[in-house]
Amino acid sequence: MAARAVIFGCGGTEVSAAERAFFAEAEPWGFILFARNVESPEQLRRLTAGLRDSVGRDAPVLVDQEGGRVQRLRPPHWRDWRPMLDEAAGLAPGVQARGLWLRARLMASELRAVGIDVNCAPVLDLAGAGTHGVIRNRCLGGVPGDVARLGRAVAEGLLAGGVLPVVKHMPGQGRATLDSHLALPEVTADRLELEDDFAPFRALADLPLAMTAHVVYRALDVRPATQSPAVVGLMRDDIGFDGLLMTDDLSMKALAGGFGDRARASLAAGCDVVLHCNGDPGEMAAVAAVVPELTGRPAARAAAALALRRAPEDDAVALAAEYAALSPAGVA
Repeated sequence: MAARAVIFGCGGTEVSAAERAFFAEAEPWGFILFARNVESPEQLRRLTAGLRDSVGRDAPVLVDQEGGRVQRLRPPHWRDWRPMLDEAAGLAPGVQARGLWLRARLMASELRAVGIDVNCAPVLDLAGAGTHGVIRNRCLGGVPGDVARLGRAVAEGLLAGGVLPVVKHMPGQGRATLDSHLALPEVTADRLELEDDFAPFRALADLPLAMTAHVVYRALDVRPATQSPAVVGLMRDDIGFDGLLMTDDLSMKALAGGFGDRARASLAAGCDVVLHCNGDPGEMAAVAAVVPELTGRPAARAAAALALRRAPEDDAVALAAEYAALSPAGVA
């Protein structure tokens, strides 16, 4: 079946009859889950199967499972992971990359077991003195080379566990001093200063999926990156990312206008897929009314990403023991 250029959330812990009918008609490329959708492993397996059944294909199911505050699957059924900045800082330098690979690989096991095959991680934003608290402890650090190296470890750990990573928030949200859920951040750094922010994304430009930042970079455009042809062009031509580019959540207050307009502007700027998370039926209907079928280069990028999903071959029990030895405080 054809897929359209959108990822939708759903309202609760099961697919309602109305949602099932809507998704069958809207044909989203994928789905995203939040804490409101999560009760138990058995319930999640039913939900992810029901979402895929509604569109009649093996659609990707996404989640934000970073650790710390941004963690949708929690105890008692899943591990309680520390924030990424704390985890990276707590690992000895010689084992940082291995420890984060193991952490991501174990996260992937938990996600795959309930039918989730895409994790919106790693965060490649640089943690700086002014980084807003909504981002700061989700970062891997403040040095571009270190963030690139550790971000690679996280991405490869997820892939080894059969879960696709989504690097975010391209081209870098670490300089933002406002929360884009509530307002539109503006970054006034000049083009040369922004090179540090771009560097981790450039180093991981070969990865299959990325998410935009709802941030204005004054040196590049007056529009938020998600809706800026200039910034999306920079992501493609300068940073070199040729994977599937999705927006951050269209329902965040950083964006203005109706939901159809938000989706149209994002796709016109060059994003491949728009993301709408809150499950609101009216907002989803407005987005569905304007998003096109995935064709051409966006469809090829989507297919290439999904082709990387694979069953893991290593021993998760042995890996858990190794992780516990390297990072005894990694799980809270």
